Amino acid sequence: QVHLVESGGGLVQAGDSLRLSCAASGRTIESYLMAWFRQAPGREREFVAAINWSASSTYFADSVKGRFTISRDNAKNTMYLEMNSLKPEDTAVYTCAARLGYNVYYSAPYVYNYWGQGTQVTVSS
Repeated sequence: QVHLVESGGGLVQAGDSLRLSCAASGRTIESYLMAWFRQAPGREREFVAAINWSASSTYFADSVKGRFTISRDNAKNTMYLEMNSLKPEDTAVYTCAARLGYNVYYSAPYVYNYWGQGTQVTVSS
């Protein structure tokens, strides 16, 4: 069982930056595909970014490409999401997810077995 806890959310202004963390416990995440999703009020859960076990491959939604960076530190059992040039439309609850092994459908929520509780990110204009 993998327990995920997000942190780093908050209220910022448009153009600001935030760094989210996803700390895992229970098992080492070394062999896990990790991802970030977000959900705004009244909207479906949306894929944001994913990273493979070795960090050799990263994947981003078009809406955040060039602004967000995903990384991981397996020694610390932690994944990160660096968010730059934030926009009001980035406002959402950001949740991290994990699954053992790679899956080509990395942007689909159903492939992930473990989920955190989420952290709120609010971007004011």
